[in-house]
Amino acid sequence: MHKNDLLPIGALAQRTGLAVSAIRFYEKKGLIESLRTPGNQRRFLRSDIRRLSFVLIAQKLGLNLEEIEVELAKLPQGRNPTKADWQRISRSMRTMLDAKIKLLHRTRNKLDQCIGCGCLSLERCALYNKGDRASAMGAGPRFVLE
Repeated sequence: MHKNDLLPIGALAQRTGLAVSAIRFYEKKGLIESLRTPGNQRRFLRSDIRRLSFVLIAQKLGLNLEEIEVELAKLPQGRNPTKADWQRISRSMRTMLDAKIKLLHRTRNKLDQCIGCGCLSLERCALYNKGDRASAMGAGPRFVLE
């Protein structure tokens, strides 16, 4: 391993946009691993930029920490992920992402209409959810959750 392959925590923070405390948190959770210098300073592999970037994107997509941990466990520690590594994650996440996209589309399309919550407080509810027929489908915003 070349010396230039290692980054101090401040450089990793600068490259990812994360606070140093967040990087320490992710390290403690095992999402990334640091190497220690003889002076006990943390050094991170350049590949951790990609791992942390994935964490940021996954959070924006609504994945919780446990789901992120599962996906990151599919990537190799200690080397840059290959195209095949990323494709493996992409395949496993595709179904979840497609479901979220469908939910977002339904929500966008029905948000200004009746969402099937059964409140019957809007004039439109009398048309879209007459007699609270959505209640037979279950609790919550049934027309959006479908």
